[in-house]
Amino acid sequence: MAVAAVTAATVGLSVALTGPALADRGPNGPSAAPVVTRAALAPSLVAGRGADVDFAEQEAENAATNGTTIGPDRTAYTLPAEASGRKAVKLTSGQYVEFTLPSAANAITVRYSIPDAPNGGGITAPLNVTVNGGAKKVMTLTSQYAWLYNQYQFSNNPNADLLHPDWWITECACVPSATTPAPTITKPFRPMHFYDEQRLLLGKTYRAGDKVRLTVPAGSNAASTVIDLLDSELVGAPHVRLLAANVLAFGADPSGRRDSADALDKAIAFAKRSHLKVYIPPGTYQVNRHIIVDNVTIEGAGSWYTIIKGREVALSTPAPDGSVHTGVGFYGKDASAGGSKDVHLSGFAIEGDVRERIDTDQVNGIGGAMSDSTIDGLYIRHTKVGMWFDGPMTNLRITNNVIVDQIADAINFHTGVTNSVVSNNFIRNTGDDGLAMWAEKTTNTGNTFDHNTVQTPTLANGIAIYGGTDNTVSNNLIADPIREGSAIHVGSRFGAEAFTGHLWIKNNTTARAGTYELNWNIGLGAIWLYALEKNIDADIQVVGNNFLDSTYNAIMLVSDFPVKDLYSITNVHFKDTKVDGTGTSVVSARVKGSASFENVDARNVGAVGVNNCGSFNFPPTGSEFSLTDLGGNDGGGTTGPWLAPWELPNTITCDDRPPVVAPPAPSAW
Repeated sequence: MAVAAVTAATVGLSVALTGPALADRGPNGPSAAPVVTRAALAPSLVAGRGADVDFAEQEAENAATNGTTIGPDRTAYTLPAEASGRKAVKLTSGQYVEFTLPSAANAITVRYSIPDAPNGGGITAPLNVTVNGGAKKVMTLTSQYAWLYNQYQFSNNPNADLLHPDWWITECACVPSATTPAPTITKPFRPMHFYDEQRLLLGKTYRAGDKVRLTVPAGSNAASTVIDLLDSELVGAPHVRLLAANVLAFGADPSGRRDSADALDKAIAFAKRSHLKVYIPPGTYQVNRHIIVDNVTIEGAGSWYTIIKGREVALSTPAPDGSVHTGVGFYGKDASAGGSKDVHLSGFAIEGDVRERIDTDQVNGIGGAMSDSTIDGLYIRHTKVGMWFDGPMTNLRITNNVIVDQIADAINFHTGVTNSVVSNNFIRNTGDDGLAMWAEKTTNTGNTFDHNTVQTPTLANGIAIYGGTDNTVSNNLIADPIREGSAIHVGSRFGAEAFTGHLWIKNNTTARAGTYELNWNIGLGAIWLYALEKNIDADIQVVGNNFLDSTYNAIMLVSDFPVKDLYSITNVHFKDTKVDGTGTSVVSARVKGSASFENVDARNVGAVGVNNCGSFNFPPTGSEFSLTDLGGNDGGGTTGPWLAPWELPNTITCDDRPPVVAPPAPSAW
């Protein structure tokens, strides 16, 4: 299926406009009540799932505007595809979008996109903010942290030639360097990562019903400004800790003019000697390197008030770990040095300066190894990875954080992380997996990802589990992965240790997931199990999940073609599941093995319920993949029951690229 075919799978929200917006009108007229959503869905559809956040989300396409609604569209490399809900509002000079506050607020976050500079590097442009027509505040938007191009690890140059001309690419279905005549590659090649976001304290508290208007001023140097959404929030007073090692006493500069890294080090050393906490009062503190933390508590005044901000600094010679840059970050000691313990970080923002992806760079917001530690209430943006942990380490609690606009992952448990929890975190606009457990070389055991929200990863997956033992993914909300990934991914790949024990995937909701896989030229499932390097045969229980509006399949089990006869997927059990809308099948099996299904209810299915290719040997005995019907599997779509008796146990129904049938928007079951 061609890339453009993904467009056919797009589905609009029932409350959203689908064409150019009418001047001065919201979706229900000039005085329409505010439409509050969660991941662009009605909150009732995702009750109990995802993070419980302090802000209200409002999509621009549901607000009053004289701009133009763009989307819906799920085609990678387009502005609508990377927007929340796959829609946004495009403004030009003089145009506005106006949101009605659903509750009292004194702060807003605007998610937006403005064009890149012609040769890359980004531009800045103003956006006027007024409330009820009052005094104007000006946000300076930037695209300096957006707009990546080309093949992995990507480029900031829209005019660059292919980074890997010896790689096969879908666009020409060829290896360009080995093709005669050489194919013409359109530039910019594969533009992506279009959006950024910015926060603003309004200076006073406004009431429910007040109008927040975002206007592009005349003469803006941005040819267009795309507004995706607005989050509004009532931020409390700054937190104060009087009995503490206050960083101001050690020379920290809250104006951000002088580097405060040494002052933070001194405050930490004093606090450890004196058995005190470190307190960072309101202000912006310039920090351009790692702050090493061990056996210390560091509190800010709140992430809206205490901001630790730094530049990315080129190293004169590469570090032993391969880094060629350093930057702002709080790091535990390396695991080889015993790691850190009893670290507690809370109530501040970390704002980096990472504009390109260099995988060897340690330019993450939080890093190293931290055991018996907590990270709570941070806001992290513009770092490479929000939090990356290299174990062995144990008993880390990551709660109530907001991580946005990352070049790569938001949180990654990499190697030997055990008995740790990631809970109630909000993640948006990562350049790779939102949340990941990667059991490379040493397994991860007993970890839980629970009640998190992950939106719009521009590459890869919302939540990915690569190997490990006795881990849990529960009560999460994952929406809008863009390309080459799924909402939930279970992968035997990247050198991960085998899956052993159990993996519980319970009570999660996915929305508009199941992306186009460039390399295979097929669509993926909202949940995707992939046996690339080993069998997957642990006890995998996929229970109580809701797969909403999946672009292609809801469930996919697959092995790569070169190893299709080597590895299998078995012992997977789907139970008490709701599938509301698929562009193609409910289940796509492209591997040998088996799975069971019990009380899996489906509706609005776009193709035959089961695409069963097995391992593509097509023996006369049927597919190499078997489905076990344990009862209660009801519903279907255009072709009848999704799990019909004639499909069992292993009828070959192989059609990898059926026409995509866009389902209606999700609704109450």
